[in-house]
Amino acid sequence: MHSLLLGLIAALAWGIHDLCVRFVSQRTGILPAMLIVFSTGAILVAGAALPLGNWQAMTLQAAWLAGLSGTIFALGSYALYRAFALGPVKLVAPLVGAYPVLSLGMALLQGQPVGPGHWLAVAVVVGGVGCIAVFSTEDDGSPVNLQAAAWGLAGAIGFALTFAIGQAASQAGAELPVLIVTRLAAILLLLGLALLARMAQLPARKVLPLLVLMGALDALALGLVIYSGTLPRPEFASVSASLFGLVTVVLAWLVLRESMNRAQWISVAVTFGGIAYLGF
Repeated sequence: MHSLLLGLIAALAWGIHDLCVRFVSQRTGILPAMLIVFSTGAILVAGAALPLGNWQAMTLQAAWLAGLSGTIFALGSYALYRAFALGPVKLVAPLVGAYPVLSLGMALLQGQPVGPGHWLAVAVVVGGVGCIAVFSTEDDGSPVNLQAAAWGLAGAIGFALTFAIGQAASQAGAELPVLIVTRLAAILLLLGLALLARMAQLPARKVLPLLVLMGALDALALGLVIYSGTLPRPEFASVSASLFGLVTVVLAWLVLRESMNRAQWISVAVTFGGIAYLGF
């Protein structure tokens, strides 16, 4: 139950973060924006990790897994930014939020007991967010953006791998050191890509406060999901965190005035039901 709660808090933080991504990705370069977001998160994590982290418990295996998790997280996040730059929130967010099947599947491979009820709940969650994507193409007659969908699915795969590897790292070492290594690996990859693309410049000053806020939200969300690796049933945190796609859709309806029809609202309610079942 604790893992589920941490995942729900992470979903709220990432939902707000992704709404900001939709705004930022259409107004500045993706790599410079991500560098500011990830650097802000790293500074916040370091503030807690350096004095409070149990660095003696940090093993070589944990460091390697944390570095791999951070690298994949950077790639998954880039796919997320690209998807939001190309497609509407109500299409992209549900697709990215469809990673729980992969998360629970990896838990199964690791020997965790996964019953038919759990698979049914995950199917309900994924089906709910999928219905939002399907119904969103019916209310405005717009064709599905295949590029946005492809980037969204790539982001989903990246996040599923990030959470599984990050949780394994926290089990092999200490949570706070794992988080800082994860962040540093992601920043190094993004910096290398930005230098190769000759995009290592600061974004416009007017979006910097928003990028800093996004960094804080992202650090909080990823930290909660990775920390859940020390709790029973950590895959529940990964599944419940997938609710961020629905949070983003609802916020887009409130803030960006993207339309939501009755079928989409029903899909939201069904998805909540699937998440609630996982808490029992």
